[in-house]
Amino acid sequence: MQDFLKDIVRIVNWDRLGEDFYSSKIVSGVEDFSKEVLEKVGKEGDDAVRAFSKKFDKVTPSFFEISKTEISGAVEKLKISEPEVYEALSNSWSLALDFAKKQRECFTDFEYEISPGLFAGQKNIPVDRAGIYVPAGRFPLLSSVIMGAAPARAAGVREIILLSPPKAHPAPECMDDPDSPWIDEGILAAAGICGIDRVFAIGGAQAIAAMAFGTQSVPKVDVIVGPGNKYVASAKKLAYGLVGIDMIAGPSEVFIIGDSSVNPDWVACDMIAQAEHDPDAQSVFVTVDKKLGENVLSSLKKLIPEIYSPKGLTGENEISSYFENLPAVKSLKNNGLIIIADSLEKIAEIANRKAPEHLELSMKPGPEMDFLRNELKNYGSLFIGDKTAEVLGDYAAGVNHVLPTGGAARYAGGLSVRTFLKTLTNLRAGTKKEPGKRADFSGLENSLSWADTLGQAEGLLGHAMAARIRKNKD
Repeated sequence: MQDFLKDIVRIVNWDRLGEDFYSSKIVSGVEDFSKEVLEKVGKEGDDAVRAFSKKFDKVTPSFFEISKTEISGAVEKLKISEPEVYEALSNSWSLALDFAKKQRECFTDFEYEISPGLFAGQKNIPVDRAGIYVPAGRFPLLSSVIMGAAPARAAGVREIILLSPPKAHPAPECMDDPDSPWIDEGILAAAGICGIDRVFAIGGAQAIAAMAFGTQSVPKVDVIVGPGNKYVASAKKLAYGLVGIDMIAGPSEVFIIGDSSVNPDWVACDMIAQAEHDPDAQSVFVTVDKKLGENVLSSLKKLIPEIYSPKGLTGENEISSYFENLPAVKSLKNNGLIIIADSLEKIAEIANRKAPEHLELSMKPGPEMDFLRNELKNYGSLFIGDKTAEVLGDYAAGVNHVLPTGGAARYAGGLSVRTFLKTLTNLRAGTKKEPGKRADFSGLENSLSWADTLGQAEGLLGHAMAARIRKNKD
């Protein structure tokens, strides 16, 4: 087992990084299937959803919506059976909502006189209905309920719905219909804590299609957010335009910059935490201190057996096989890197080109950290100081954990209130009436003249006349 972990992560010099390190992984091979799902659900509604659920899920509910009574019951059960989880979810929701409300304050409405006689303005209004998708595979993502709901609620969205893969009902003997819908109980409780309006037991690409088109049971939404596998991501990509989406999220990433002050165990834990998301996830540590890089590698080899203790396994081959199949180990072996750079300037250059989802500055405060904070411009979210673990952003510190991956941070930010808002502009011809002064429409007259000229220049004579006919008219 120790031999297997010997090269758990490669140590490389910065000048040996290939182009593939900076390129994004493109999901392919599932577009035809996702297109088929969208087309069938768009035409057949609930019948198509039920057929796909029967084919791909272990259970197929006879109907899809979970009652508000059962949502409330899941919350109460969690509060009693797992009070620590209930408290953590409640506090995480409170912090996320507080941060999202602060974001909402930045989107202001205004109108001002852009030139005499011409007023321009904007207002920000929420979409009417938003849909959140929450996967429930190996790891039911309770926190993703919070991350999707908080900015939507702060934006003022009228109705928020949630879809998640169906599960067998835990108490079919108590139900009128033994095939009543159910989802992961933790996700259902989180939905109740966050005040989700409606919950449906539908998973996969068919869930995205149901929200995009609307069915007899599921209302059509305006925006779809939330993570998912490659089929969900592909369906969201195809649905974009019919509805808005947050982003096409790929494998998760962390890029950690460390100096000699950092605890190697802390860095190793953050790399492992990111790697366990998915075998395709990427954990990277960058430093100018080669010895530190070697110490982080030693910490990885030490901590993996501690974190993922192979209880009940004794044979060497059995234990090695166990570790080989861990998502974290697969991720670190295939994609993990410890990079040795020759300067802070080079580190900043590599980070900005990589544009990682999560960027950590595991450094002591001072000129070097200040330099990097000023130079780093491409990232989903920045974690400053070695105590600011990325896992705080995942769970319970207000900021959203739905972030751009695969280099998309070069041009986009993460999920926020902005995702659920429409900025609408308006234009008004008029004037401020001041006693004793003649109304000034000179700005309006100038803009009409310029519009006339540009319409003629483009050969759009109707445009030109629509401006000209209004010139010098009261």
